[in-house]
Amino acid sequence: MPDRAVPPLADRLHGLLFFPVTPFAPDGSIDLDVLRAHVGTGVAGGAGAVFAACGTGEYHALDLDEYEAVVAATVVAVDGRVPVVAGVGHGTALAKQFAARARRAGADGLLVLPPYLVSADQDGLLRHFAALAAATDLDLIVYQRDNAVLTPSSVVALARLPQVIGIKDGCGDLDLMQRIISAMRTEAPDRRFLFFNGLPTAELTGLAYRGIGITLYSSAVYCFAPDIALAFHRALLGGDDAVVNALLDGFYRPLVELRNQGRGYAVSLVKAGVRLEGLDVGGVRPPLSDPAPQHVKELAELIARGRALLAGN
Repeated sequence: MPDRAVPPLADRLHGLLFFPVTPFAPDGSIDLDVLRAHVGTGVAGGAGAVFAACGTGEYHALDLDEYEAVVAATVVAVDGRVPVVAGVGHGTALAKQFAARARRAGADGLLVLPPYLVSADQDGLLRHFAALAAATDLDLIVYQRDNAVLTPSSVVALARLPQVIGIKDGCGDLDLMQRIISAMRTEAPDRRFLFFNGLPTAELTGLAYRGIGITLYSSAVYCFAPDIALAFHRALLGGDDAVVNALLDGFYRPLVELRNQGRGYAVSLVKAGVRLEGLDVGGVRPPLSDPAPQHVKELAELIARGRALLAGN
C-alpha cells in the first residue's frame, strides 16, 4: 500500500511537469543509465513531478518488462524528491497489467491514456476507468484526447471515484473545459480535482488555459531546454506577459510550426533536442521516424534564439 506518511498525490503535483523521453541504445534496447541521468538532471533542475513512460516516453513502444524497468529506474533517479506518475493505456485488461507493474516499480500514480483504437461511448469509457481504479491502489489522472473525450457529466461521475484525482486535457476545446470546470464547481463543490493542460507544446495555449483557471501543464521543452521552459513557467504564473509573449512569438510559435512539419515530431523532435543538448538518448522506435536533418538544424537555431530572448529579458 502507498506510504500514508507521504502527502496525497493531489497535494504534491505542482510546478512544471516533466515528461522524460525513453533512451534507446544503438542495439535498440533501453539505456537505463542514460534514463537515470536524464531524469536526475530534470529533477535537480526544478521539475515538479516526473511522468514516466507516457507519450513523450514512447509508452506505445514498450513491452511490459521494459515498461516496468523504465518506471523503476525513474523512481530510483527521483529518489523521493517529487512524485513519479506512470502512463498506462491499451484496453482495460492490458491497462490493469501495466498498472500492476507501475505499482510494483514504485510509482506514485498513473496517467491513464486513451484506450487503444476503439471509439467508445461515455458509459464504456466510465466503465473502463472504473475497472482500472478498482484494480489498483494508485491515484489516477485521466488523459482526455482523441477517442476518449469526456462530457461534463462524465467528469463529475469520474470524480466520484476517490482514486481519480484529475483530468488532463489533450483536445484543446476550451468551451468544453470551461463547462467541465463549472460542472465540478456546482455538482461536486467539496471534491478537490486537478485540471491539466496536456496539449503538445502546452506553452502555446498557456494564456488561454490560465484564463479558465488551469495552470498545471506538461512541458516537452523542459526535456531539452529547461531554462527556457522554467522561465516561461515563472512568467506565466507570475503574470509577466511581456516575457510570455516574447517567448511565444520568438520561440514557441516557431517551434510548433516546426513540430507540425512531420508526423510524430511531438516525440521525435523532442528526442532530437535532448541529443542536441549533449545527452545521447538514441532515436525513436517504429512506427515513429526521426526528424529530417534540416529540421534538427532548425531546432538548434530555435533553441539558440530562445536563449537569446531570455538574455534580453
